[in-house]
Amino acid sequence: MPPPLPAEQIIALNKPKADLHTHRAYTWNGWEFDVPPGVFIPGATSRMIHQRVLDDDIDVRGRVYAAMGVGLGVEAIVAGLRGAARVHALDVHPASVAATETGYHRIVGNDGGTEFLPQVSDLFAGLPDGTRLDTVTFNPPAVSRPVSEDPDIVRNVCAGTPVTDAFFTQLAERDLLAPDGAVYFVASNTADLRHIIGHATTVGFTANIHHLHDWNDGVLTYLFRLTRDPETISEAAAASGTDSATEAATTSEPGPNVEAGR
Repeated sequence: MPPPLPAEQIIALNKPKADLHTHRAYTWNGWEFDVPPGVFIPGATSRMIHQRVLDDDIDVRGRVYAAMGVGLGVEAIVAGLRGAARVHALDVHPASVAATETGYHRIVGNDGGTEFLPQVSDLFAGLPDGTRLDTVTFNPPAVSRPVSEDPDIVRNVCAGTPVTDAFFTQLAERDLLAPDGAVYFVASNTADLRHIIGHATTVGFTANIHHLHDWNDGVLTYLFRLTRDPETISEAAAASGTDSATEAATTSEPGPNVEAGR
């Protein structure tokens, strides 16, 4: 895994827009969305997830799916249309959950076979014990340098490794991922990839690079597919050093799908 980019480059690449606290509009896949104040408009990294759920590359059909940090709700909507058995649409931000619910009922409707469960939740805290998830997606606010003091921007951009550590720890300690389940997780070298994937490995996950996008400006964005084998958890916990754990988690994967250009 590459180290984080220089701090000044990270900050320059993640300058927040001035319109976050206004009403805005967003269009994707022919769908139009009203974006309330404080709700983030999905960017290109979020669309990596949206498009792959739409294309069945991230398979949710007949599965229990958790859209973590759901924001405007696009991936939850696509999952409903793709026939997920249940969609947990989770976000710590109440206005984002409300926007997701509005968009879902408008585009998917109420007559399908998908159980739709929008919930204000700090990561997985709102899920009842015994929940088992087949597919989880997360595009976390993992930027490793502060780019603003606005709490809404911090929540969406630069909360850093405390959020990603808690995400994987909760999944592991609460045994939330089904035996054949998978986590699709987006992070770039504006984050501390070695720490993030090293921690995931320590709590028992195996990470493969599902997709790699080179933006040709120094930024490399990874879509990881992580799985969890209960038999390897004790071995992972005993791994010595984050760097060695990270290398073990990623070097056995066949060559990733590499895409260049914004």
